[in-house]
Amino acid sequence: MQAIRPAGVENLLGEEELIVSKTDLKGRITYANDVFLRMAKYSWKELMGAPHSLIRHPDMPRAVFKLLWDTLQAKQEIFAYVVNLAKDGSHYWVFAHVTPTFDERGNIVGYHSNRRKPDPKQVERIKPIYKTLCEEEARHANAKEGMHASFEAMVGLLKQQGVGYDEFVLSL
Repeated sequence: MQAIRPAGVENLLGEEELIVSKTDLKGRITYANDVFLRMAKYSWKELMGAPHSLIRHPDMPRAVFKLLWDTLQAKQEIFAYVVNLAKDGSHYWVFAHVTPTFDERGNIVGYHSNRRKPDPKQVERIKPIYKTLCEEEARHANAKEGMHASFEAMVGLLKQQGVGYDEFVLSL
């Protein structure tokens, strides 16, 4: 599959629209609503079974996804600002609420995500932070080392501000 290059064109979610998706334990898409299909510009057939990372924008720090997966695996919900990359190279920002899905015994069987249009002022506040985290990731030859260094930088920022991640995200 050929890599998609960002085109610098932003698409906006409608004020009342929600993107909904579900994934299995490996992050492969098992459900996507029509808004997701329209915004990501993929067909249902292209998305079903594909890794959710298919829409990962290169300006999205890997450290945020590490935090997301760590939080979900701890059976907790998480909120995050995310920039996604559509099939045509356009991008769209979302405010995501991701939760684990449990079976009747309390085991995680998948993940559910609702995304809505973020406040543009909040996006403008998060962009320089994400840029700094991506720059930290790029300083390392090994992607995994870069992700860990960026994660530590993010943890340091939160400690410096004296807040936890959830408080930070909801305060933007």
